[in-house]
Amino acid sequence: MDHPLRRSRLAARLPDLEVEALLSTRLPNVRYLTGFTGSNGQVLVSGGDAVFFTDGRYTEQSRREVPDLRRETYMLDFPKTFGEACRELGVSRIGFEAGGVTYRFYEQLAAVEGLELVPVGDEVERLRWVKEPEEIDLVSEAQRITDEAFERLLAKLVEGISEKEAALELEWAMRQAGADGLAFDSIVAFGESAAEPHHDPSDRTLRRGDVIKVDCGALYRGYHSDMTRTVALGDPPAELAEIHGIVLSAQQAGIDAVRAGILGRDADRAARQVIEEAGHGEAFSHSLGHGVGLEIHEGPTFRSSSEDEIPAGAVVTVEPGIYLPGIGGVRIEDMVEVTTDGCRVLPSTARELVIL
Repeated sequence: MDHPLRRSRLAARLPDLEVEALLSTRLPNVRYLTGFTGSNGQVLVSGGDAVFFTDGRYTEQSRREVPDLRRETYMLDFPKTFGEACRELGVSRIGFEAGGVTYRFYEQLAAVEGLELVPVGDEVERLRWVKEPEEIDLVSEAQRITDEAFERLLAKLVEGISEKEAALELEWAMRQAGADGLAFDSIVAFGESAAEPHHDPSDRTLRRGDVIKVDCGALYRGYHSDMTRTVALGDPPAELAEIHGIVLSAQQAGIDAVRAGILGRDADRAARQVIEEAGHGEAFSHSLGHGVGLEIHEGPTFRSSSEDEIPAGAVVTVEPGIYLPGIGGVRIEDMVEVTTDGCRVLPSTARELVIL
């Protein structure tokens, strides 16, 4: 990863932001700009230099992971160390990530004499929208792990297994396949539970005729994957089998609409229209998708109000769903890499309805 290039791109934005430097405190952004993987780190980027900050737990780790930057270790008083670094760099008007600073932390920084703090938006997050080839490879490997784990799970889906047990089997399969962890807490929902778009696995056991909705992803070297499949144990209710076909058609319509330059709302509209025309518009209660990378949910977004212009190189989910309370639900989700003339679906398991 070319961290200096990333920082230079951010530095080039500083004049437009009317600041002399920017303090990044959100850990995914700090990792993006420096390569640091610990749980406490900050980076100050100015026009010609940058300084990395962490506490004493990470002195040696940061020496290894952030060898190209000046590193400052502090004990308890980050604002003091931060202020000294700003004075040495000759900067006083400092941007900070409005979405990554608590009010208490802001007050501490604002108390540093000689500094003017300016809130800025998602500047680093916007840089992260476009994935570098190495990032695409890491997301793809996370997806390969997810596919392998899901295929292993299918053999475990027998009558009597609970949602909690299935979720545990899935996590173990992810680890065996090479995951560093889960991208997020897996959603495993049987029967009527599948009508909840997000569902915490419960003690509900699997019965014949149930649909099974599994939303899962692997974490691999900091990058996430995200996939949803809906299968059935034995023949599902005819209504849910029909809905699966509608959702699959809606997903394909969304995929077909995705290309560089499209607005997020237009991709959402392409998929949502299929579901509305089938008479289930109110049952599709969430957005079509979101970006995936160092965070499981990042930009750009596919929602009905999204003005995001989708760039080539973004990795975004396409995940329509229909949910019928008391009966069940279907969601089908894949990640796509946006290209100039369309998109590429990252390889994953079959999307058609699988009856176990």
